[in-house]
Amino acid sequence: MRGKLVRALGVTALVFAGCFAVVLGVLVFGEPGVLSLGGNRVALVEVEGLIVDADRVVRELDDYGEDPSIRAIVVRIQSPGGVVGPTQEIYDAILKIRTQGKPVVASMGSVAASGGYYLAAAATRIVANPGTLTGSIGVIMQLAEIEGLLKKVGVRYEVIKSGRFKDSASFARPMTPEERAVLQTVLDDMHDQFVMAVAEGRRLGKERVRALADGRVYSGRMAKDLGLVDSLGGLDEAIRLAGELGGVPGKPRLVRPRRAWRLLDLAELVGGEAGLTWLRSAGWPGPGLPALPVLGSSKLPLYLLD
Repeated sequence: MRGKLVRALGVTALVFAGCFAVVLGVLVFGEPGVLSLGGNRVALVEVEGLIVDADRVVRELDDYGEDPSIRAIVVRIQSPGGVVGPTQEIYDAILKIRTQGKPVVASMGSVAASGGYYLAAAATRIVANPGTLTGSIGVIMQLAEIEGLLKKVGVRYEVIKSGRFKDSASFARPMTPEERAVLQTVLDDMHDQFVMAVAEGRRLGKERVRALADGRVYSGRMAKDLGLVDSLGGLDEAIRLAGELGGVPGKPRLVRPRRAWRLLDLAELVGGEAGLTWLRSAGWPGPGLPALPVLGSSKLPLYLLD
């Protein structure tokens, strides 16, 4: 019984010692993901996959934009595009940071096309890999029409509507020329917004951009020659450039997206492999136990030990 009590006290002491070490470390040395006392940090915001929701990215951009210890922001884009509305929300959030005097560097990964390029156009500088697929400046609407299939299986689709265009692009019948013209007008307006965003962001003439905005993709090297990106390089080059633009002396400290810490992570951080071995020998079964709060505030999200 006494041995179990000693082991339990040892585990508790390790938890608090680990928490204290992590908090002290990030405050002094600016470790990724948490608050730092230094002012030479560059934040990383990641945009991955289809852009269908802007909440997380906009929230991170706003937080980093208001943090005086963050001197510049790198937006890492790995996206083939997405929905117009959320894309424009992120675009506006990037512009807001720039108007506050904080530089934003767009770093293109394997693909940053269509909506992915729309975001990049808002940045202070754009860095792409030579083989990045980018461009695809355009808007598309793809609609299915299966009237023939419905007739074949004996299904008739009845519609009750309050306006003649309310069921435009219905999958149950062919689109009328008038409906096509209405939808084309909407897409043309969205395309014009895209062209204007690129023209303003890249400081190119509208007609110059329109000539490039026929939906085709470009490699990063082609895009640089066309004036759609500023330089070629990977994420490290984008971080270095962001540091220079933000006036960071030397190598900037990078703030990566936040993540929760597990108890095993803290044990490994404090004592390495020996810490993990000691923790397991003390009877800690690992993940799955109740979460313990470590630290939380409006600027420092609540981390959980699991």
